[in-house]
Amino acid sequence: MTLASIFFGGVFAYFDELLFVALPYVAFALFFLVSIVRYRRRAFTYSSLSSQFLENRQHFWGLVSFHYGLLTVLLGHLVAFLVPRSILAWNSVPLRLYILEIAALAFGILALLGLIISTLRRLNAPRLRVVSSLTDWILILMVLVQVVSGVWTALFHGWGSSWFATTATPYLWSIFTFHPEIDLVTAMPFMVKLHIVMAFVIIGFFPFTRLVHALVMPLMYWNRRNQVVRWWRTPRASDQ
Repeated sequence: MTLASIFFGGVFAYFDELLFVALPYVAFALFFLVSIVRYRRRAFTYSSLSSQFLENRQHFWGLVSFHYGLLTVLLGHLVAFLVPRSILAWNSVPLRLYILEIAALAFGILALLGLIISTLRRLNAPRLRVVSSLTDWILILMVLVQVVSGVWTALFHGWGSSWFATTATPYLWSIFTFHPEIDLVTAMPFMVKLHIVMAFVIIGFFPFTRLVHALVMPLMYWNRRNQVVRWWRTPRASDQ
């Protein structure tokens, strides 16, 4: 074993510890602490700041596609995390495995298309560009990387539902039990590791963005009063 291999091996091991041990705990700490502080001090900012009234046609096709695709994929990840044995039992029949993999890929592509439409909408509509903050653009870039890496993984590293249940799930549980087993993920392909790391980055960045509305949105519409929206425009010469 050469000196160079020892050196680079140590560097890679250090980065693995940083990305798959330190980063998850920092991300979850930020998620909980900043979300609570923001809600207590600036509860009014717990809003999606909807831009539907600024532009609605592309909003519908982009946001609906993105939300349905993303939420379905997230639900699949959650099921594989909570009941991995059930996923493996389902995948034991090849036809059911194919159905699950194709469905997951389809919803991932749906989320990607919706995100692209929404991003182009925000770029092309002047009124939307004005109300878009730096945080919005950073979040869009993060989610784009996350969705692209997920679709890439589904296309080029097949049977993801099975190896997620057998590899990623034990790693995630080891994080929550404070005994991180990073050997389960450090040998994975680059795009898979990017997908995992970006998930933690988004979790940590979550409470700084308008995504926080997801934490309270289901509870706010049960008894909220009707809102009155008044439109304003510059009077035309013919109106005067």
